[in-house]
Amino acid sequence: MLHNCILELLGTMVLVLVGNGVCAATSLNKTKAQGAGWVAVALGWGFAVMCGVFVAHDSGAHLNPAVSIGLAVAGTFEWGLVVPYIIAQMIGGFIGQCLVWIFYKDHFDATADSPETVIGCFCTAPAIRNNWNNLFSEIVATFVLILCVLCFNTYGDTVNTGAVSAFPVTFLIMAIGFGLGATTGYGLNAARDLAPRIAHAVLPIKGKKGSNWDYAWIPVVGPIIGAALAAFVYLAVY
Repeated sequence: MLHNCILELLGTMVLVLVGNGVCAATSLNKTKAQGAGWVAVALGWGFAVMCGVFVAHDSGAHLNPAVSIGLAVAGTFEWGLVVPYIIAQMIGGFIGQCLVWIFYKDHFDATADSPETVIGCFCTAPAIRNNWNNLFSEIVATFVLILCVLCFNTYGDTVNTGAVSAFPVTFLIMAIGFGLGATTGYGLNAARDLAPRIAHAVLPIKGKKGSNWDYAWIPVVGPIIGAALAAFVYLAVY
């Protein structure tokens, strides 16, 4: 379990470092990629997940509390490992985001007059604030993610999201980003949204305002609901 948790920590750290690194590169002032836009973000997050999966393939490369919960509900992952995996993922997400901040420190400082842009490099926020629609977006997007993950690589009563599934998961994340991500920024994952949001709250970021805590529950609760629904459908159909 310790070995697997270390892999989950490292894999999630790499996922957030590369993924939110793309957000920083395309959003912050004076970067060479500033203004690259949503296509770069969706592609970048797909490749970020791929990198994390490569690092953590031996643990199953969940890298996401919703994945661990969804697989446990589906009966393909031990419930006793869910909490340790989630703790490791959250720590990895926090460390990964701290590294993003250090890496782009000069550019974060250069964007201090736009705290909304800065926090967007840490965590998600909706394009139009409507809590129920935003929650629905996160539920549906995560439902697609978990259902596809469950269907990718099923052998008897086990599902391995690592190794063989690395490339399908990469394209899956890109597809969700293009098709279902533009309303909320497709959080899908507390380790890539809540953990970096905590980092935003504690780091000495120049010009920082609030961490948008009144929205923070949506990219946590939505993915859990979506993951559970996907697991129930998987059990009913497969």
